[in-house]
Amino acid sequence: MKINELLAKKRTLSFEVFPPKRDGAEVEDLLRTIDTLRELSPDFISVTYGAGGTNSGRAAEISGYIKQAGMEPLAHLTGGPSTPAEIDRVARHLRELGVENVLALRGDRPVDFTRPYCEHFAHATDLATYLAPYGFTLGCACYPEGHSESETLYRDLENMKKKEECGATFFITQIFYDNAYYYRLVQEARRIGITSPIIPGIMPLCNPKNIRRIQSMCGSTVPLDFRNMIEVYAENPAIMEEIGISYAVYQIMDLVAKGAPGIHLYTMNQARTAVTICERLSHLFHDFF
Repeated sequence: MKINELLAKKRTLSFEVFPPKRDGAEVEDLLRTIDTLRELSPDFISVTYGAGGTNSGRAAEISGYIKQAGMEPLAHLTGGPSTPAEIDRVARHLRELGVENVLALRGDRPVDFTRPYCEHFAHATDLATYLAPYGFTLGCACYPEGHSESETLYRDLENMKKKEECGATFFITQIFYDNAYYYRLVQEARRIGITSPIIPGIMPLCNPKNIRRIQSMCGSTVPLDFRNMIEVYAENPAIMEEIGISYAVYQIMDLVAKGAPGIHLYTMNQARTAVTICERLSHLFHDFF
């Protein structure tokens, strides 16, 4: 089913997984994770396109597995590292697998990427326009604190508007830990005429080692109170897991209370964390999703 049609009917619950670098046991582990996530009745599961466009074939096959399992896949396609021929190959494969929904991204250049980058698709809008003949329902990414390459949030919002004009019918945000940034994004997006649903993306921060990586990857601000708890309990993995899950639960409850059109959980391929969050929020999901 098309995700924009789902969003027109209900609030959505979705998860994100990423393809492993190697075949074999890692793929089997991921398929078991997907089977566990299926028990949580997600509206869709997104599958990332490996850094620099790697693992595109494996990502497509995982999307096909999700479709065969009776769920809706959202396949990522990354234009930055790709040639038109590569995009055509993956897009045709996705259509053959019955995939209807694609998240069109430019993608950030990996440090060790040696080929020309953004040679053909300099922006997500270029990829969205190119994909139009394939008939996918398109989504795009957006950034509550502004993209790191944009001079201001408002310049980034202009780019978001262009994505909608090029075919995006919904957006999923980059991760954030201060909901105020999401509410500002939605308010300003509506002010300039963006009408598509904006789904907040939540990633439980259970490992203090991830803070620096998250901040360098997407610039997400970690609120002071949350950071203080992390610093105190950083050496206790069990408490850190409790803190990360509890904070994600708080974020989701607040977002739903204030009208978010859905919740997208970045699972990092950890089904247990997603299951725990959904168990704690079972009444919320029953009544509001």
